[in-house]
Formats: sequence, C-alpha cells, structure tokens
Amino acid sequence: MCGIVGVLGNHEAAPMLVESLKLLEYRGYDSAGIATVNNGVLDRRRSLGKLVNLSDLLVHEPLAGKSGIGHTRWATHGAPSVDNAHPHRAGPVAVVHNGIIENFRELREELSQAGIPFHTETDTETVALLTQLHLQQGLTPVEAARKTLARLDGAFALAFLFEGEEDLIVAARKGSPLAIGHGDGEMFVGSDAIALSPMTNQITYLEEGDSAVLTRTSLEIRNESGEIANREKRTIEVGTARVDKAGHKHFMSKEIAEQPTVIGEAVRHYLSQDGTQVNLPGQDIDFSKIERMTMVACGTAFYACLTAKYWFEQLAGIPVEVDIASEFRYREPPITKGTVALFVSQSGETADTLAALRYCEGKVDKILSVVNMPESSIARESDVALPILAGTEIGVASTKAFTCQLTVMLMLALKAASDRGTLSDETIADHLSSLRALPSVLNTALEIESQMEAITRKLAEARDILFLGRGLMYPLALEGALKLKEISYIHAEAYASGELKHGPIALIDEHVPVVVLAPKDSLFDKSISNMQEVMARNGKVLLITDEAGLKEGGDDVWNSIVLPEVDPVLSPILYAVPAQLLAYHTAIAKGTDVDQPRNLAKSVTVE
Repeated sequence: MCGIVGVLGNHEAAPMLVESLKLLEYRGYDSAGIATVNNGVLDRRRSLGKLVNLSDLLVHEPLAGKSGIGHTRWATHGAPSVDNAHPHRAGPVAVVHNGIIENFRELREELSQAGIPFHTETDTETVALLTQLHLQQGLTPVEAARKTLARLDGAFALAFLFEGEEDLIVAARKGSPLAIGHGDGEMFVGSDAIALSPMTNQITYLEEGDSAVLTRTSLEIRNESGEIANREKRTIEVGTARVDKAGHKHFMSKEIAEQPTVIGEAVRHYLSQDGTQVNLPGQDIDFSKIERMTMVACGTAFYACLTAKYWFEQLAGIPVEVDIASEFRYREPPITKGTVALFVSQSGETADTLAALRYCEGKVDKILSVVNMPESSIARESDVALPILAGTEIGVASTKAFTCQLTVMLMLALKAASDRGTLSDETIADHLSSLRALPSVLNTALEIESQMEAITRKLAEARDILFLGRGLMYPLALEGALKLKEISYIHAEAYASGELKHGPIALIDEHVPVVVLAPKDSLFDKSISNMQEVMARNGKVLLITDEAGLKEGGDDVWNSIVLPEVDPVLSPILYAVPAQLLAYHTAIAKGTDVDQPRNLAKSVTVE
C-alpha cells in the first residue's frame, strides 16, 4: 500500500526522499509528494501519477532542506488527486500516513464544531488538523503528536514534520509496518528496509503500538503504554542492486526468469547434507503430535495454501482447513487442541493475515509462518518463521514468491510425512531428489515463452477466459485466473473441472477461451472428458500438459503448450510457469502496466 519515508540528514533531503520513494513503487500508488523544513520554513510538493511527475515538478519548483518526509499514496478515502495527495499539511505540521483512521468521521465532526475547515476528502487530513489544534493549545510538537496519536483508532504508520523543527520527526505505528534507520549523525524512517537501503542497513523495527521521537543523534521509542521501550538495532542486508530489471523489460519478466535459481536456493536451505531429509534450520517441529492444521492467507498466498492442503492431507495424513484471512477472524472459528496454525504472506505485513495470526495467539499449539521477509511483523510474532528465500519481488503480481511458497510448504509436508511415518524414507528421498532436479526442469519450461507469446496475441482479444483444473491443478487454475485478471484486466474465472456441468458450462461458446491444466496424472482422463465437453460446445481450448498428455488428449484442441514430465507432486510448481507467462504476455499484448497494474498494491497493509 502507501509508502512512507523520512530523513533527518546531513545533505539535501529531497533527492534522498525521491530515491527512497522509487524503491517503494512496488507497493502500488497513484500520487506522491514530499515536504521539507529549510531555515525553519515548512513547504511541500505533490503530484498525481508516477514519481517521474514529482521529479519533474521538483526541477521547476525545488525544495531545499535537510529534513523531510515523503509518501506514495494508494487511495483509500478520496479519489486520486493532488489535493488528496500526501504529505497533508495543517499550518505548522505536515503528516504522511499509511493505513486507515477508522474514527476520522467522529474526529472530523469534532474539528468542524470547533470551526476548523477541511480541504480534502482524506482521513489523514484529520491527523494533521488535530495536531495543529494541539499546537495552538500550547503543546510542544512532540506532545501534540502524542496527544493526536492517543485519539486515533484504526491501522496506521505515521510520520510528523514540524515547521521550525529541523531536527525532529515523530513517527508511530499501529497495524502498519514502520522501520527506523540509523546513520552517522543522521536518522531515517521508512515503511520497510528496502526504502532505507540507499541510506543505511542499520534498522530498528517499531513494534505494535510504538511511537518514536527522532533527532539526528537520538531515538526515543515508547510502547503503547507510554513506557520507554528498547528495540533491537539490526543489520539488514537489502542491496539496491537487487531492485533493478537486470536487462528485462519488466520486473515481472525478471522474476519469472529467476524462479529456477531461487527455488534451488530454497531447496538447498531446507535439505539435509545428504539430500534425503528435510531440515528446518534452528527450528524444532514434531508433526507427529499435530492433529490438524489451519492455514490462513490472502490472494496468491491463499492459493498456495489450497495447494499445500492437498500435500499435507495426501502425503502426511493431517486434516487441513484453509481460510481467507479477511474472513477467518470475523468468523471466530473454534480451535481444537492439537491444532497448528500456518500463515503465509510474501511481505509478512499483510494486515488481514497479521490480524488472523493475533486471533490465534494462545488458542493454537504453535504458530508457523511462511514469509519472504524474515524481519516482518508476521515472522517476528510467529513461533516458527520459515523464509522462502525468493529475494526482493517488485512486480505486484506475485511469481517467484508464489513458487517459493509452494516449494517450502511441500518440503514442510514431506517433513510432516516423515515425522508421522505416512511415507517411507525411500519415497521421501525420491520426492526430494525430484525437487533437487526441479530448477533444471523449470529452465526447460521457460523455453515455451515464444510459443506462449504467439498464443496470447489471440487471447488478448477475449473478454472472458476460463481456467479448469483437477486435484493439484485446481488451485493452480485459480492462481492462473487471478494473474490474468490482475495485469491484463480480462475477466477470468477458474473452476474445478468436475464442477463444469454444475453451472459454468453455460458460459461456453466460441468466444470464450478455456485454459485446461492437465498433466498426465491419475486424474488426467477425467480432465480430458471435461475438456471434450467444452469442445463439443465450440469452446476454444488451450491445453497445457506434458508429451504423454498431448499424445493421448490433444486432438482437436485450439492450441497446446507442452511441458516436461515431472513428479506429479511437483506439478503445481512447474505449471505455475505457463500460467505466469500467459498472463504476462497477454498483458503485453493489451498494453497494460505489467508491474504496477491499476488499483492494486503489492503489500496490503490495511483491511
């Protein structure tokens, strides 16, 4: 969602703020702005659209000053506009905000009754106006910010900058992540370590409910109770070199191509030295004592959990429930003894998933998480945090993070099978041998790209596309449809193939392409029967299968993609590649913004 950065530096702040905001573009945004204090004077610049527009504005209307805050906004309250863009200013205070102030209407009414006018449609302006009111009542900037924070309900990460105060930023978090960066006579604040990486790798993460007072030479953190809190300073290695496109046209293209490498790294991380067992470095989980699992996630991570449900149930014999995080805690599900909860999030900051984790605290035997950011809130609040080792993912549509999530959860399921004795050591060793070979198989699969590019020129003309899959291919079909919707804006839906006759077949005609994911596995014959039902109604079928599958079921299909044969247990990881390439090249053909699709954010840090 929105990105925040703040600088108390020894050099001009504006270029540093813009550079950091560029590293936050991956989160999604529709406007941007910065504010600085120079010779005691507070000023700001804001623009609609991409950061290049803000950069152009700063060329013509530069902002001097070595202290400042910046923001990329993803609209919640109020349409994207310059007036609604951050930083919001009220007299001597400027504020940047990530999150939602849930009681802003109540506060707005209170301010209106005091004769204070509003100029925007945002909830954030309320924060600035309330702080200004407290300053007018004689409070110091720090006191005014703290009094304002005490009135706020909801989720937020906030940074305050004050006129006349060139050595002060007040920051706070509740429900949205915020990190403090330490420099040499400088101090920084940002939404994540990536934003601060050009300036420092010395990071202190604020905990839930913390507020912080920053100067160039000091940092005071107080917890939600107002007590002084000592938070650990950590060295975080997040190289900015990892955030370039490496010769690719888009980050998504680069991240698809990186999958053989990062999956190989994940497999090596979790394998024993002899390659025959799964190790969880520094962790101790005994699945023999687990009676059931609850998996919770959002979006693509939710589909990874649906896939893992098959693995844990079929390989390890553990009953699994999978929930969408935004529904889970409001459903208030009863949790029985012997339950382990598993939470999956690329960013580790997904608001709904984090709230669901907190609901489970004290109710489950153990909390596990599968995350890409080992310093994230979800990782820190888990009993066991398993990194997926995907590296920085910039494209909003997840690719390598998804397949790394699958890889780590498959290895976890194999460990569970070993602990519970549901698979023999030889069978587990065979699956792990296939996993070690998977990067090579993925490299071969990536060779379909030119063929997929030609096919998607026709798919780009469609208004609706259906995806079908059975067994392990059903969650993958859901993921393929989501990818296509996200970046091409074509309406796509996915169904379990066996559900076709229960309604969706009414949609089939010659104008609706149908993508069938069907490796030659134990469910292949049933999948092909469903595919024939589509073709009998003039549906255009794109069959994605292997050589044996094409030979047996590929007659009369509109088009086909052939993948290498693979251990059936690994098929979702392999078949994710054509699903990703299909979405990517369809979006290219349609001319959409692949890396930053409209209305979407990479890290959803508000409900």
